[in-house]
Amino acid sequence: MERKITSWYSDRVNKEMPVAVYGHYGFVLLLVPTAAADFLEYERFGLIDSIRPFIDEGKLKVYSVNSINNDSWLNNQAHPKHKTWTHNQFNYYIYDEVIPFIKNTSGHDTPIIVSGASFGALHSMNLFLKRPDLLNGVMAMSGVYDLTEYTKGHYDDDVYFNSPQHYLPNLADHSILERMRRSQHIHIFSGSGPYEDPNASRSFASILYSKGINYELDIWGSEWPHDWNTWRTVYPHYLATRF
Repeated sequence: MERKITSWYSDRVNKEMPVAVYGHYGFVLLLVPTAAADFLEYERFGLIDSIRPFIDEGKLKVYSVNSINNDSWLNNQAHPKHKTWTHNQFNYYIYDEVIPFIKNTSGHDTPIIVSGASFGALHSMNLFLKRPDLLNGVMAMSGVYDLTEYTKGHYDDDVYFNSPQHYLPNLADHSILERMRRSQHIHIFSGSGPYEDPNASRSFASILYSKGINYELDIWGSEWPHDWNTWRTVYPHYLATRF
């Protein structure tokens, strides 16, 4: 398996941002870390190894980006407005820097599926819903799609517009909705074991349904907790059966 690490200084987030790239060909799986984690988290916890056969055969190429959650929602010293500003800068970093990098290194027509587990699921869903013209789909694992779960009571327009559970019900832009509806890869997964919140997935899926957006809601049983063993099982299963 080819493995490369590249890095550049991002003017959007004002720091050096590394990206790990695995593989040589195939559609792109863009991985967003959980909570306070970094760009090597998925490798460190064995998830990259779990999907290595698909990478080696050229079915997909993986790009794993860094998180800046420690500068935003997990930064207890920051003012809430700074947290929302930082969150928005991360969105722009993905759209304006990472996606052009992907297109330049994997081809301009290569499909990009954004994905993450836990807090990475919320980021992934939000990134896709905002720019379905740039991203072709989303695999959201064990997520909660209400950003107020992370804002410690703060709520303003910036929180609203980054909280899919809040803004999607009111989205009326036909062109954006139609792009979402054309996606064949909106996958929402949750286990039902410890620390999972399958009702959060059900609630968000009902909003997609109300908007006529095609999606898959996949709830597994109580033996599947909010943990890496679950995600190491789900990712290769999805790659084998959904793509």
